[in-house]
Amino acid sequence: MKKTIILTGLILFSFSAFAQQVNPVKINPELLSKHWKAKWILPSGTSLYDYGVYHFRKIVDLADKPAEFIVHVSGDNRYRLFVYGTAVCFGPARGDLDHWRFESIDIAPWLKKGKNVIASTVWNFAQYKPAAQISLQTAFILQGNSSKEEIANTDATWKVIKDEAYSPIEIDGAKLQTFIVVGPGDAVDGIKYPWNWESVGFDDSQWLKAMEYINGAPIGVGTDLLWQLAPRSIPMMEEFSQPLLDVRRCEGIRVDKLFLTGGNPLTIPANSKVTVLLDQTFLTNAYPELTVSGGKYSKVVLTYAEALFDKERIKGNRNDITNKGIIGNTDVFISDGLENRTFRTLWFRTFRYLQLDIETKDDALTLNSLIGKFNGYPLKENASFSSNDSSLNQIWKVGWRTARLCAGETYYDCPYYEQLQYIGDTRIQSLISLYVSGDDRLVRNALTLFDNSRIPEGLTRSRYPSSIGQVISTFSLFWIRMVHDYWMLRDDPEFVKEFLPGVKNVLNWFENRIDKKTGMIGSLPYWSFVDWPDEWPWNDKDRIGGVPPGGQSGNSSIVTLQAAYAMQAAVELFRYYGDINTADHYQKILDGLIEATMKECWDNTNNYLADTPQKKYFSQHANTMAVLTGAVPADLTAGLITRTINDKNLTQCTFYFRFYLYRAMKKAGLGNQYTQFLTPWKDMLSMGLTTFAERQEPTRSDCHAWSSSPNYEFLSTVCGIEPAEPGFKSVRVEPNFGNLEWIEGRMPHPAGDILVSFRKQSANKISGKVLLPKGLSGIFYYNKAKIALNPGENIINL
Repeated sequence: MKKTIILTGLILFSFSAFAQQVNPVKINPELLSKHWKAKWILPSGTSLYDYGVYHFRKIVDLADKPAEFIVHVSGDNRYRLFVYGTAVCFGPARGDLDHWRFESIDIAPWLKKGKNVIASTVWNFAQYKPAAQISLQTAFILQGNSSKEEIANTDATWKVIKDEAYSPIEIDGAKLQTFIVVGPGDAVDGIKYPWNWESVGFDDSQWLKAMEYINGAPIGVGTDLLWQLAPRSIPMMEEFSQPLLDVRRCEGIRVDKLFLTGGNPLTIPANSKVTVLLDQTFLTNAYPELTVSGGKYSKVVLTYAEALFDKERIKGNRNDITNKGIIGNTDVFISDGLENRTFRTLWFRTFRYLQLDIETKDDALTLNSLIGKFNGYPLKENASFSSNDSSLNQIWKVGWRTARLCAGETYYDCPYYEQLQYIGDTRIQSLISLYVSGDDRLVRNALTLFDNSRIPEGLTRSRYPSSIGQVISTFSLFWIRMVHDYWMLRDDPEFVKEFLPGVKNVLNWFENRIDKKTGMIGSLPYWSFVDWPDEWPWNDKDRIGGVPPGGQSGNSSIVTLQAAYAMQAAVELFRYYGDINTADHYQKILDGLIEATMKECWDNTNNYLADTPQKKYFSQHANTMAVLTGAVPADLTAGLITRTINDKNLTQCTFYFRFYLYRAMKKAGLGNQYTQFLTPWKDMLSMGLTTFAERQEPTRSDCHAWSSSPNYEFLSTVCGIEPAEPGFKSVRVEPNFGNLEWIEGRMPHPAGDILVSFRKQSANKISGKVLLPKGLSGIFYYNKAKIALNPGENIINL
């Protein structure tokens, strides 16, 4: 929150400047091996565990403007750092208490000769906090990098005040009729807000001294393991202005669209009630920034939604607002009646539609401006895909937006409802990041967080970081596959090696649960989630869903083959690192799992793999895993997967598990059919979605990253670009045109871009080229042809 709209521009500049710096400063090595001189400081006279928003500040007097002034900052739950009135840093990046992140920044550009104020807003959402937020208690710390910066260290010279303007708006899950855990809305009373508190001239004489608590400590230092500090491993989030684009409905007032571009302030008369429905026209993650003047005691309610609902709570076409209303998360701002007061939420909001419900009292309220500040991980679209089918180009565009909105300080399953990093979602998101952006930092962060999350029994948690513990045993298996993906796509052997003990722990857990009678995986504790088909619904009584027959009780062909699928990846990893005995051990186990599953569950009558030995239930999932694991002889896979895809009597894969279905289709040699199965994605576009949904209609989430898998498939299957060996040291290119006439693609590789361009001349004839970066070679495959690829341009004529 700022005093004037001018500050908004400064904040945008400062965040953008910092976002360009990934690790822009060097950290004093002593700060990674010894206690910090700075103390964690606490607010005075209040609970450290209850909801509260606090402002900390200190005046620093400098003889000259410094050329460099590096500080390291962290807080619990979150903080936003200001220097001389400008917001310059926001964090900490989400982690856990054993790996509590701090940000490092050179604040010299914002410092001046003489008196400067360094300040921070720190908040604790307490029982309202997002499920993704882990916390100990309210606290803040700032440490100078060297002796010259230690003048700014947090200690009792800092002052603090609790901001009584804030109160939480608890998210009403009952109203939304779904699971939602993204944290509270903000209710801010501008009459109580200490405007301009972050400026040098503000009178803080009534503020209290901050309480000193304990010295900061990096990981492994000291005896009191509270917040174990570790450097931020990802860049700062990207932020830029994103004006709302359309006024869709007004009640009690007429609104000129020029208001949205800042060209025409909107005045609400005294003693009025008005409603304005705004449409971003596409889904986004953004901080709303509303600047108002006058209108003392006026109340503005902001409601955010992905889509509108009709009376039956059906979304329908997302562009259509007729006879529909908004149901969603809300914020509230009350004006103090003075000029240019800007309301900004503490955390971003996800919305396409934003409704303003405004009630004025005895004075008119002027809305000077309303903009959004997009916020997300700074993924860059360094890949491209195009073809003669324009609908695929649109799928690419919408898929990339979906992936971007589901990437912040961690990957999100969905930005509106959960903002949790689940392994099942993250494996697909990681592949998209590596293929489309080439940026591997968020992938590395996710792999490490999941490894840090494991429970004493050896499994990873299914989602992490999270204050609400959850274990999905099958997701631990896909974490192993995620490690394998990274190993294939990045030449980073020492990093991958760190995960081998965890891989072994997961597999040992499943090995110990093999049913001695059947040889399949037996009964399992925790949650054996596989997918969300209608046949496996959520059960409120048992608080479980998405589980196939036998998933919990044992002898599920799907779960057993998922274990074998993970073991196949692990065998390759252990052989690569020279642990032959472990590789041989798991090879023997996985062979036994596959043999037992085929013996117990193959149904010769239907020529399908059944879900359990009773052979009562059949699914696409079981037969997908049969192909992926090689349980079915290679010469039979094409026929099996063709029947699996076309048979509507089988339990159908939703968008999530179709990723594995299409992987199986490609393994069976049917990659050319991939583009024929994109109708569900085209249907979403025709329904007005601007991101891809969690599942087919009706859906909860309109933005779910696992549904953006086509962005990976267009490059890996259609263009056919895949690593041919670990570390992506060579490439395999095998295009699958399907019914396309021409395809072009660009994919970032650590050595440079891989470019492909192909045109189909006839059924068996293609022409084109493959451009490989320096040092990268490979093989081109098409039908039965095989051509060596060298660095540089390779002309293809077959």
